[in-house]
Amino acid sequence: MENSNTPKERESNQISTKKEETSIPAKPIKPPKLEDKPFDDFINNHFIPGLKKSLNDKGSEINEIKLIHGNRPVVGGICWMVFCEFKEQRKFWLCFNKELITSDKTILLAESNSEPSIVESFLIDEKKTTLSLLISRVLQRLNGQKWIGPN
Repeated sequence: MENSNTPKERESNQISTKKEETSIPAKPIKPPKLEDKPFDDFINNHFIPGLKKSLNDKGSEINEIKLIHGNRPVVGGICWMVFCEFKEQRKFWLCFNKELITSDKTILLAESNSEPSIVESFLIDEKKTTLSLLISRVLQRLNGQKWIGPN
C-alpha cells in the first residue's frame, strides 16, 4: 500500500487534529455597560436613584426627582430633562438635547420659589460620559451653588 503523504504532510495533519481536539473555552459574554443601555432605562434605573442616594447621603432632602420630556425652561426647545426639587424649593433641570447621555447638556438652577436664573453648559469637555461622572459633576455643581454639603 502506497502512502501519498510526505512525512511533513503527516506531521501537519497530526498537529491540526490535536488543535481540533483541544477545545478553547468560549469567552463569557460581557453584559452591556450601564451607559450603553437605552436612555430612559439608564436615567430612570441608574442615574436618578444614584443621584438621589448621593444627595440624601449629603443631607439633602428631595421632594421630587424625575425624567421629563418637554419645553426647556428659559431658553426653550423640547428636550429630555432630569428635574429635581429640593425640600427648600430649590430646583434644577439637567437637560439633554437628544435622547442620548452623550448629547449636549445644560443645567438650569432656580432658587426657592423663583424661575431658573442660571443656565450653563454641562460636561462640555468630556469625551466619555459615565454614570459616576454624571453624578459627581451634578454634585460638584450643586455644591458650588452651596446647595449641598456643609456650606
